[in-house]
Amino acid sequence: MFKDRALREQLPLIAARDSAANRGARIRLAAGASIAGLLLAQGAMAQDAQESAQESAMAAGDAEPYRDMIDTYCVECHNFTDWAGSVAFDILDVNEVGEDAEVWETAASRLRGRLMPPAGEPQPDQADVDAMVDFLEAHLDEAADGHVGHVPIQRLNRTEFATSVKELIGVEVDPEQVLPTEIEVEGFDNIAGALGVSPSFLEQHLSAARLAARLAVGEPVPKMASTFIPSDGGSQRAPAGNQINHRDGFPLGTRGGVSFTHVFPADGEYRFSILDVDHGLYPRGMETRSTLLLLVDGVEAARLDIGGEEDLALADRDGPEGRAAIIEKVTGIPAQVEAGSHEVTLTFIERSWAMSNDATGGGQISGMPRIQDGVEIQGPFSPEGLSLSESRAKIFVCQPESEAEERPCAEEIARNLATRAFRRPVTDADLEWLMPFYEVGRAEEGGFDSGIRELVTAVLSSPDFLYRAIQAAPGENESRELDGLELASRLSFFLWSQGPDQELIERAADGSLKDPEVMKAEVERMLDDPRAQSLVENFALAWLNLDELDQVEPLDPRFTDAMRSNFETEIRLFVSSVLLEDKSVHRLLDADYTFVNEPLARQYDIEDVFGPQFRRVTLKDENRWGLLGKGAVLLRTSYGDRTSPVLRGAWVLDRIVGTPPTPPPPNVETDLSVHEGDPPSTVRERLEQHRADPSCNGCHGLIDPPGLALENFDVTGRWREIDTEFDLPIDPTTVMTNGMELHGPVDLREYLMRRPDQFAMTVTKRAMMYALNREIEYFDMPEVRQIVRASEEDGYTFESIVIGIVNSDAFRHQGSEEPVQEASVDSDAPQTP
Repeated sequence: MFKDRALREQLPLIAARDSAANRGARIRLAAGASIAGLLLAQGAMAQDAQESAQESAMAAGDAEPYRDMIDTYCVECHNFTDWAGSVAFDILDVNEVGEDAEVWETAASRLRGRLMPPAGEPQPDQADVDAMVDFLEAHLDEAADGHVGHVPIQRLNRTEFATSVKELIGVEVDPEQVLPTEIEVEGFDNIAGALGVSPSFLEQHLSAARLAARLAVGEPVPKMASTFIPSDGGSQRAPAGNQINHRDGFPLGTRGGVSFTHVFPADGEYRFSILDVDHGLYPRGMETRSTLLLLVDGVEAARLDIGGEEDLALADRDGPEGRAAIIEKVTGIPAQVEAGSHEVTLTFIERSWAMSNDATGGGQISGMPRIQDGVEIQGPFSPEGLSLSESRAKIFVCQPESEAEERPCAEEIARNLATRAFRRPVTDADLEWLMPFYEVGRAEEGGFDSGIRELVTAVLSSPDFLYRAIQAAPGENESRELDGLELASRLSFFLWSQGPDQELIERAADGSLKDPEVMKAEVERMLDDPRAQSLVENFALAWLNLDELDQVEPLDPRFTDAMRSNFETEIRLFVSSVLLEDKSVHRLLDADYTFVNEPLARQYDIEDVFGPQFRRVTLKDENRWGLLGKGAVLLRTSYGDRTSPVLRGAWVLDRIVGTPPTPPPPNVETDLSVHEGDPPSTVRERLEQHRADPSCNGCHGLIDPPGLALENFDVTGRWREIDTEFDLPIDPTTVMTNGMELHGPVDLREYLMRRPDQFAMTVTKRAMMYALNREIEYFDMPEVRQIVRASEEDGYTFESIVIGIVNSDAFRHQGSEEPVQEASVDSDAPQTP
């Protein structure tokens, strides 16, 4: 509430007093703070209700020291005249924190991150800041009224669509290829309010549904087709040259080649053609005889010999005609394949490197064939029908033996598939809507199978599959408890990014899922399931902004796409080892281990690691501990040509501390490159020149210090003592706004873990946002803190945080629909006719 209630009458005069240029901005600031309208409307009604809570809360500490602290460090800017940050602390009463919860929650958060007061201004002692944070949060928790937010109807995002399709009908579709890019909110693409639908999206969704149905059911009347698989476009490609294969999908004792997954539309003969085997103007690949293997699901389907003296002479002697004859040998290689998805591998048997007639001096084999350009698949030739593939087995829960059995069987298939797809029991009305699609397909040449294909398309195109909806509470500012199926669906999409399985549906149907102990058991079961890996891919990497490492292209010639892939593998394995193995979330910051293969170990100066396989290793260098020493983090927070303490510092404040810094103002100079004629200087020196301007230092003095502490890591995560571009020493020493001096990553990690609840709170807020599919609001924060406090007993494990979230009111309830706010119009602004 306001300290001086007479100020109520003065608030409407603010806009009149302002200049024309500033009026609109000040009105928006006042609206953002919700001080003028919201508090005046609610203050009188809430006053009596707050009296008893206020008396109890004040027992936590005397408010007067905090009033003095605010007057000393805050009011100079945040006052009734200036309204900096849309807040005026001189008219707010620290004795009535709960009356202005949104303002004080923001203040507590920014104090936690030491974002206020700005750098360069007088700073309170850290102990005083901690005490004030505790005071504010205690009073805010005491005054919490249990308000629950509202989540609007939302569609599946493209990842959830692909995951659900895989679970329902066993078909893998690439979501990035079949559906448009989603709008992200704080890194997440599953926020309901951002998941819009346009006519073009619906068109793409329908096309994706048709593709999935065709791949799953197969082609009852298959047409001859040709598919090109590029040599680097399969699921994986073996190392080039004469290297022996050590990768999954390639048998031991083989070398080179390509492995990919392909969906075959029907049983029959398919023919595989290799477009190039390194037989150019000088056919080096023909110097040595090799055996080519064609494997389907790891089983040999064909083999033939290629290369050697005869093929080398043929290419040398007959030129283009000879090279065409060589390609003819690897064209149309036949293999019998059943309908469905299969892993196809084309590779060569590894030759002995002992001295032989095929070897040059020293026993080295000179040239060998290798697969270039790609592979073409044609077929089916002489189709033989449709076998019961994995996908068909998920769909065809019955098989009609006569025409009279077809319609009842189709209804059984529809009921089974739709129940799983719609995440609820299917009604007769649902069947009445679905079966006409079956009838249309049944009339086609493919008969029953064609009808089922149209039925699957209809299910995957249905709003009941595409959308998730939770019924809103009936009255304004009310909430309703989710029913069992709504709760099961919310839980499953949180942990698995797809609908609930049969066991979870049963817990929902019998009502036991509402029991916190049953919910706890289900969470433990689901986190142990491989499907929980979606938490790493869709939640953790998105929260940490590590899901798009290809956004940075280092100019370092030593950096390769293979190293980028190593970074991606390491960060996935590392995050999984913490979140899915019931460890404290603090291990993300201070774990003394990681996962490397030989190339990544060399990048990190780790000894005695050999081979391409990833394995867990203990880190002797403390600078490498936790996220701060990971190549993925260091690459993602750099530019291609230099490191960026600003990007790294902002990443630490936002993703780790959970208090994102203020974005730079428009038109601010951000180019720190060394221009022609400028003297050599390190990034640190350029930043110091930038911070010499007090208006820049206000933000950069907060952002730069944590980034400078990581400056010994170059763009690609190598440790360095010298800036090799200018041959200048790296100085990572810096001072945080609380006065703590840092000398590198180890000190920065110590600073970040100074308050054990801080990082746990960041994880909880991000996980709750991901789980609820909406942004976290100020009224959610008391529950966030309650979850963090409860998880402390278990050492802040991720599982304990998840259990706290799924048992919270915010997760188990739906609020009333928020009223649409009409935009205010400046009466002096020109109006559109």
